[in-house]
Amino acid sequence: MKKQLLLFFAFFMFCLTGYSQYKIENIGISYGEEITEEKGKIIKIIGEANNKIYALGLKGKKEYFLKIFSSKEMKLLSNKPIVLPELDDKEIGFEEITILNDRIYVIGSVYKRKEKIFNLVGIEFSEDGVLSNKMVTMFESQVAKSSDRGGFYFKQSPDENKLLVMHTALFEKEDAMKYEIKLFDDSLNVNFATENKVSYDDSKKDYQFTISDFDVNFKNDVFLIVNEGYRDSKKKEKIEKFELHIFKNENKYKKEVVNIDVKDKEIINCKMLSTNKNTLQIVGFYSSVRENGKANKELKGVYNATINLATNVNDNLKFNEFDYETKVKLLGERRAKKGKDVKPLYEIHSIIEKNDGGLIVLSEYRMVIVGQTQGFGPLGFTPITYITNEMIVTCLKPDGSLDWSNVVAKDQSAAVTVLSLGFFGTGGNGNFNVSAGVSIPLTVMGKGPEYLSGIPIYKDGQLNIIFNDNKKNKGITDIEEIKSLGNYNNSVPTLFVFDNKGIITRKDPEEAIKNELVMRPGIFYRKNEKEFLIYASRKSEDKLGRMILN
Repeated sequence: MKKQLLLFFAFFMFCLTGYSQYKIENIGISYGEEITEEKGKIIKIIGEANNKIYALGLKGKKEYFLKIFSSKEMKLLSNKPIVLPELDDKEIGFEEITILNDRIYVIGSVYKRKEKIFNLVGIEFSEDGVLSNKMVTMFESQVAKSSDRGGFYFKQSPDENKLLVMHTALFEKEDAMKYEIKLFDDSLNVNFATENKVSYDDSKKDYQFTISDFDVNFKNDVFLIVNEGYRDSKKKEKIEKFELHIFKNENKYKKEVVNIDVKDKEIINCKMLSTNKNTLQIVGFYSSVRENGKANKELKGVYNATINLATNVNDNLKFNEFDYETKVKLLGERRAKKGKDVKPLYEIHSIIEKNDGGLIVLSEYRMVIVGQTQGFGPLGFTPITYITNEMIVTCLKPDGSLDWSNVVAKDQSAAVTVLSLGFFGTGGNGNFNVSAGVSIPLTVMGKGPEYLSGIPIYKDGQLNIIFNDNKKNKGITDIEEIKSLGNYNNSVPTLFVFDNKGIITRKDPEEAIKNELVMRPGIFYRKNEKEFLIYASRKSEDKLGRMILN
């Protein structure tokens, strides 16, 4: 009997320490065993397949690892280094890792300076940590010069069985931006490929040319949107042109173009969402324009255009100004009464398709402050501060008009020091850029910025947003009263729940648990609309977790 009690006690302690659980309102979080293998902090959760969870680890600047966990216990099974081979005596630089139909691929790039060719290659990676001998050349992109070689951008299909890759590069002497898009299957065979040079005319006033976004839908149709804006000084008008390039699977990927023209408004940014209703939703911020045609460069509100993919017709184009209550929260009552507009410091965090066909657009205040580099050459260190403050939540009706809006009050920042500045997910220069992959670089994840921002969960018509906050903000939703996050290692999770009119109810833990793990909202994998794989830590203790909306 005594032996049985001891065994039961040991099992009970294992459950407490090895597989802890946590609950905040209707969201349950369970964690696996502590990750004791110190070779690389997790910087990306790749996915779940074959009863295993796959994650990418990074140690230092360039040492990548494939971490494999059991699905049930979330216990680390293996931690294999990713050592990429050379291509034509040149080192392959890590770009991406992905799972396609349960097959793992590591993707890297090589620039051949003499030939002016930017290569992308894919290599299958086994669970035993062995790279395949078969290297698949995915791109051999001709570019104008090294400084304009551009970059590669990646998106998975909704069923995660195909990979959409885009390469963009500037051809300045030709006044053109080239994009090359390919859709790969789970063997890295090309199902679709296109290459286009889009011309521009930078002699126009206040000219801006942007490859804004690209996507693939559940039918394996491919989309790309280009935004061109300029000022007609003679007519004193601001001209904005959207050019949507559509490549439909059922039409053997023949290129189709939809044009949307806008006057007397400036488009600040643009994102796409392909929906289950066979439409393409285009959303973003816009600015007002003065009588002389010059843009005010501040955010007036949110626009929405819906493309019916059965007819390639724009069914609506709505411009929704921020209402007074929202502007008071963002600017203060005095500035809101004066009719001031919002500073252009907000980026679209995510777009959610509602049950009724409308949209919820989450936009987050984001700023990157780059300090002065200390030291010289390769020994130089640059301090960077990432700031992600309040979120604007905009709910749109199915016709694109405003339903309601509100603000998630938060004040977050994290500082890192890097040896050298990398790309921040953008390409191009001057008035020409690519905003299809704006994100925090993988090389600084695991050092602080991943504790920032939040995770939206939308289920049965209800929006939930969970994020890390200062313990002193318990119960507070007023943006004027919140305190900054401070040390994210001492933060606690909080949940903002929205009703169907946009009213926020804040849900905090009943009691802050001492030494509770801190979630990293910048690193998660969405399995479905109510289940997420997450990563959390406390000082040197790291665990993989599962978050479920009950």
